Amino acid sequence: MLKPLRNIYGVNCSKFSRFSNIVFCKSFIYIVLFIFISHPVMSQRERSETLIAVNPKLLQGTWPGHWIHMNEQQADPRAYGVYHFRKAVNLATLPSHYIIHVSADNRYRLYINGHWIGDGPARGNLTHWAFGSYDLAPYLKLGKNVLAAEVWNMGTYAPVAQISNETGFLVQQDNMDQGNLDNFNTGPSWKVMHDTAYHPTALNTGEVLHSYFVSGPGDRVEGALYPWGWEAIDYNDSDWLSATNIAAPVAPAGYGTDNRWTLVPRSIPQMQHQMEPVGKIRRVESENEIAEKTLKDLEQSFMSDFNAGKALKIPAHQKLNILIDQGYETVGYPELTVSGGKGAIIKLTYTEALLDSTNQKGNRDSIEGKTVKGLFDEYLPDGGEKRVFRPLWIRTFRYVLLSIETSEMPVSIESFKNTFAAYPLKRSAKFNSSDSSLTKIWDVGWRTARLCAGETYFDCPYYEQLQYEADTRIQALITLYNSRDDRLVRKAINDFYLSLTPEGLTEGRYPSNRFQVIPPFSLWWVTMLHDYWMLRPDQNFVKNYLAGASQVLSWFENRIDSSTGMLGPLNWWNFVDWNPAFKNGVPAGVSEGNSSVITLQYALTLQQAANLFAGFNQYKKSEHYAALANKLAQATYKSCFDEQRGEMADTRDKNQFSQHASILGVLTNAIPVEKQKEVMEQILKDTTLSQATFYYRFYLTRAMVKAGLGDKYYESLTPWLDMLKIGLTTFAEKPEPTRSDCHGWSTSPAYDFLATILGITPSAPGFSKVRIEPHLGDLRSANGAMDVPAGQITVGLERREAVAGNGSSGLNAKITLPDGLTGEFIWAGKSYALKPGSQTLTIR
Repeated sequence: MLKPLRNIYGVNCSKFSRFSNIVFCKSFIYIVLFIFISHPVMSQRERSETLIAVNPKLLQGTWPGHWIHMNEQQADPRAYGVYHFRKAVNLATLPSHYIIHVSADNRYRLYINGHWIGDGPARGNLTHWAFGSYDLAPYLKLGKNVLAAEVWNMGTYAPVAQISNETGFLVQQDNMDQGNLDNFNTGPSWKVMHDTAYHPTALNTGEVLHSYFVSGPGDRVEGALYPWGWEAIDYNDSDWLSATNIAAPVAPAGYGTDNRWTLVPRSIPQMQHQMEPVGKIRRVESENEIAEKTLKDLEQSFMSDFNAGKALKIPAHQKLNILIDQGYETVGYPELTVSGGKGAIIKLTYTEALLDSTNQKGNRDSIEGKTVKGLFDEYLPDGGEKRVFRPLWIRTFRYVLLSIETSEMPVSIESFKNTFAAYPLKRSAKFNSSDSSLTKIWDVGWRTARLCAGETYFDCPYYEQLQYEADTRIQALITLYNSRDDRLVRKAINDFYLSLTPEGLTEGRYPSNRFQVIPPFSLWWVTMLHDYWMLRPDQNFVKNYLAGASQVLSWFENRIDSSTGMLGPLNWWNFVDWNPAFKNGVPAGVSEGNSSVITLQYALTLQQAANLFAGFNQYKKSEHYAALANKLAQATYKSCFDEQRGEMADTRDKNQFSQHASILGVLTNAIPVEKQKEVMEQILKDTTLSQATFYYRFYLTRAMVKAGLGDKYYESLTPWLDMLKIGLTTFAEKPEPTRSDCHGWSTSPAYDFLATILGITPSAPGFSKVRIEPHLGDLRSANGAMDVPAGQITVGLERREAVAGNGSSGLNAKITLPDGLTGEFIWAGKSYALKPGSQTLTIR
């Protein structure tokens, strides 16, 4: 009888304002203080202390602050719209702290006395709608103080990741003892204006290589209609309207049991905002004399030090296209500062790569004969000086095409720059090896991970910005291995839990305003729970989700075909991998029943669940899951394993074969242990099989390690090296031709360099014990470090010369474990005990 796997890790299993011509203060405060004290990973206390505490009274009842909006007779609260809110408060004394809590639907940007201090809310759903907390004290002054917010609702143009009820804005002071008149609590004392300068740009999604583009529209902004300086303390808002409380039948108070939005404190920090170096001009096209300016002249006049007063001046009645290459893919808020240009049209088109005449990308560094297609913003200057245009939401790009068409008035382009914006992950892990090419993979993998992490994990930052379980499982492991901060991981686990449907599955992606179920992804969510349980010592957190895990597992159990012992027909979209042989990503046998791939993934999850539930003393469930996994694995092996080919078929009729079926057969022990190495060697060389793409190569590696072929991982990195050779600066969704050039599930080397090459894995829950089993392949040396709950682990490995007469090489291993952590080091099938502190192993 198969035993539950012990674990799955080792062999056993600005200062900036968007539109403004005012000067900003350089010092600003985030909601979050990025403090990492002595502990290598965040404790529960540290997670809460790095966020501003909330008055407990506010978490128990209704709030004096009301949700407000513009009167419905003047603006449709569910339609596309951008609004500005302001309120002035006079202070006779300056407090040491002045805490407020803020939320909005869809989103807000918040200013105090003209200074940007944060934005939000962090994406969630209507029953768990986040509010952010801010301390205004550093910005307050005696006398008049103005709190201002820009609030926008994308309406029917909203990204699929954006859930919404209607336009609304809320501020609540932390101190509930004061009334609404002398503080910033929202209500009719606030003023509001509808900013009619804004319109969404319609995007022909067929122009962005593939049709599925759901990350939101571009902005078209008419400068003549924009209320320049609206956030400044001295702006004249006398003609603005009084805000309106959102009325019955839904209670307007912030908290309560009858609400349009049920509020929860924000659980993650504000996004990092950091100015990036400016890219380079790669191409200039014009219909007239502007074309006579050389590339060198433009680089000097446009992309140099604008503080020195240099600008690109474009005369009246000109058309000019400037292609800017950032040099690497990035995400953030591009800013264009212009002067003059009344009547001009300025368009910024953002793309990950240029396209040739057949809509193929080719080498990403190449621009010859290629065009720019993609999401765009349009700005129509009003003729004012130093107008700053920036989009409402983040843009993803490597290339930006700046198209300028002037009318009667010349325009001066003062500057173009980007403010990088992403979750503030800080990499604490380190890795080096004797092969310098791995350093580039290590660095590009982390850039990819950064761009795919915002207020949720993104599958891709350009096309979707959606959080899918399959992508997120890998991204979460990368986070937990590379960073001390696990808050985004915890939020993702909770997000998916909140998506549980009445029949027992999670949604395949969440938050999402479009309902989509992907049953195999619900299984990956259960796997995420197991991962977190093994890597972090927070049992109370994991315990909250065990009931949800049981629901998912029961859904699949109810669909077992008793006649075959495998899963029967499954509804919904049972995506496994973007393999060309899998129709729409779905392997054979799913609709008809008896898919070995889905059955074995279910068996793998059951094995993980058996360990997980046993860890919480739920032995009856644990034993049931282990026994059920055993039955499924045996039945699948009996029905689908082809002895002649030495491979697992996708279905019982054995007409279709994929790497995926054998991968899962190895991971579950459905394929007997003594056969696993032979099977893995076979599927690695059999090119007739449906091949694992970048995403599923993560599981191919797990199976290689389990079967004793972990040393082949180093030579399996060719697909990542090939991406670098064609100019990719992030890792793509799938092999060429690919839609997305930046995809979270392709970043697995950022995990495997630590977990596979260095071999660092937990061997007990909470990383209370460690197993280090390196897989160097042909590498002569490798070293690195990662933080675990007990402290930092460092590993240094160097091969010894072959022993004369023996022919086998040895190893020098220097290992440092933190206090309280023990484990074992595995090399050439032998185990060596590890103790806290530094130790050197000389293995002959």
